[in-house]
Amino acid sequence: MELTRRGLLASAAGAAAALPTVPAVAATPQVLRIGMTAADLPTTHGIPNNGGEGFRFLGYPAYDSVINFDFTHPNELAGITPGLFTAWEPDRANPLRWICQVRQGVRFHDGSDFNADAVIFTFDRIYNDKSPQYDPTAAPIVKATVSMVDSYEKLDDKTIVITTKYPFSFLPWLLTRILVVSPAQWAAVGKSWAEYARKPSGTGPFRITKVVPGQYAEMSRNEEYWDKTRIPKLEKMIVYPMPESTTRVAALRSGQVDWIEVPPPDSHPSLKAAGFQISLWPYPHTYPYLLNTLDDSPFKDVRVRQALNYAIDREGLCQMLNGSAKPAVGLYPPGDPLFGNPSQKYKYDPEKAKALLAAAGYGPNKPMKAKIMISTSGSGQMMPIPMNEFMQQNFKAVGMDIDFDVVEWGTMLVAVRSDPKAQASHGVQGINISLSFTDPSSMFRYYSADSFSPINYNWGHWDNKEATALLRKAQETFDPAESGKMLAKAHEIIVDEAAWLFIVHDLNPRGLSKKVTGFKPAQSWYQDFTQITMA
Repeated sequence: MELTRRGLLASAAGAAAALPTVPAVAATPQVLRIGMTAADLPTTHGIPNNGGEGFRFLGYPAYDSVINFDFTHPNELAGITPGLFTAWEPDRANPLRWICQVRQGVRFHDGSDFNADAVIFTFDRIYNDKSPQYDPTAAPIVKATVSMVDSYEKLDDKTIVITTKYPFSFLPWLLTRILVVSPAQWAAVGKSWAEYARKPSGTGPFRITKVVPGQYAEMSRNEEYWDKTRIPKLEKMIVYPMPESTTRVAALRSGQVDWIEVPPPDSHPSLKAAGFQISLWPYPHTYPYLLNTLDDSPFKDVRVRQALNYAIDREGLCQMLNGSAKPAVGLYPPGDPLFGNPSQKYKYDPEKAKALLAAAGYGPNKPMKAKIMISTSGSGQMMPIPMNEFMQQNFKAVGMDIDFDVVEWGTMLVAVRSDPKAQASHGVQGINISLSFTDPSSMFRYYSADSFSPINYNWGHWDNKEATALLRKAQETFDPAESGKMLAKAHEIIVDEAAWLFIVHDLNPRGLSKKVTGFKPAQSWYQDFTQITMA
């Protein structure tokens, strides 16, 4: 597919004309209406789909995890804090075992008690394919990240023991992905997760009170929330899927919504001039090409992968994005303690890219050809069509013919959890997908040989023995300073070997009505909506 500017403009004009039907809301000041980038409403049953956006809007607001994110320090990456576990620690006698203390006195939105049995029920939904509540459709969303859990048991009413397959010091960070659901509500709706999604029940600060599939979900304040500092100031929050960026902007301007994700960069000046707020804040986001490194892919050759990284004009791309992103030259940004000191210093250097391609056997009469899967929209995907069009011209200038397989966001999420040779991967040599580095185990998921898809997120099956050994050792080490040194060394290898094409880090742009007050963006893919008010 050759992308053209004319086609982009035509698509944008069509989108602007097709405003969604947004239901009228009763006259009350404390209702926040949000336009998401998702093409469909994320699932509401406690394992949201649609990537980070699903967890952001219909995961953490309505459900607690056993360990929650800490959004109270906006000038640093969001940490972790007790959720439905009040404490956790590895067993000194056996580092595979984690002893976790269960919070007491909490109720689900349906009025039933949260307890240790609810934790086991939730874990069985994800890991026990013999249990009646096992969810084969949704479970892989969690298992793809929290893949190291081997077993779990209720020791007593106040204690859960989790055992991992191998020593894994970063487990508490990953347990944030497990949102606890109500066994009583699941039974009450007929033991069906589809029915549970229509009448969900978590323990979070918001209750999901209305779900209109494909259109919107409405959440109301949970007055009985156990953390009294996080009882929402809002009465309601309503989220709508709006995948077209021009549609979201039009909805914000017309007052149909109060908040939009990812306003297009060229709309920022006019939105500000009209009195809207543009929120920009760093967060652990990266926007790469995951590269298929199997034998039949041109990206098996490190010189070709390095050429990709020297071929693109990151500064020019960020200018096109109106300063809403910054260049990426690794998974982590320079200055991060885990960035290390790689020898490859990627920048826009077309001549170096050409030389690397020539050394790999390519040239004017033999261009390097590859197809990359890209999406039309999606959580963290920024502006995928114009961004890839921009890079396509960069690639062409150095002798690369890059074609695109344009898919919906949900299709890409299935592909990235599949083997690169599986039908779901469409035969492409790369996937342009937004990913995070929210926790110290991120590199293990993306780059370790132990994490080849479909087990985890090393979709391209990149295999470097030294990097894998360092990543294994880091996660077995319970001394953060020592594991940090190993992770930084592994990152140096990942950059020098160009495991991915590193493109940009997003700055999380949002457009807000001037009525939205009290929002303090966290350095996270997820946000705290409990302190927001509508002026």
